[in-house]
Amino acid sequence: MDNSNRRTILAALIGFAAAIFGGRHAAAALDERQRHFVAEAFRMKAEAERAGDQSYGAVVVRGGEIVGWGPSRVVTNKDWTAHAEREAIRDAEARLQSAELAGCVIYSTSRPCSNCERAAAAAKIERMFYGADAADAGRPKSL
Repeated sequence: MDNSNRRTILAALIGFAAAIFGGRHAAAALDERQRHFVAEAFRMKAEAERAGDQSYGAVVVRGGEIVGWGPSRVVTNKDWTAHAEREAIRDAEARLQSAELAGCVIYSTSRPCSNCERAAAAAKIERMFYGADAADAGRPKSL
C-alpha cells in the first residue's frame, strides 16, 4: 500500500472515529477568508496533480495573509518528506526568513500525517485545519 492510500485510509478512520466520539470540530460556516485559504490549499492540490504528484495541497497563513504555499512534491522531487504541509512550511520559512512560524496556521486538503504534524509543531505552527470544511485539527503535537 502506497503512502497516498495510507493517508486516505487514515483520514477516513480519523473522521469516522471523530464522528462517533464527537472529537471533530468543523467550522459551522466558513467565513470568506477561511474559504479563500481552503480554496488555495485545493489549488495547490490541483497543481500537484497537474505535475503528476500526489493529490495534496497546503498553505500557511499568518495575520490573515498566505505566507507559504505547498503542493505535494513527493513524486516530482523524489523526496518522501516533500508532503504538501512540509512544502508549505518550508516556503513560509523561506519567505519570512525564519524557522519559527509562531502566529501561523496551516490549511491542508487532508489531515496532516504524523510526520507533518511534528514538523508543524517544530515550526511552532499554532493550529491546523484540513479538508473542504476546514475541520479543526488543533494545535500540532510533537507526538
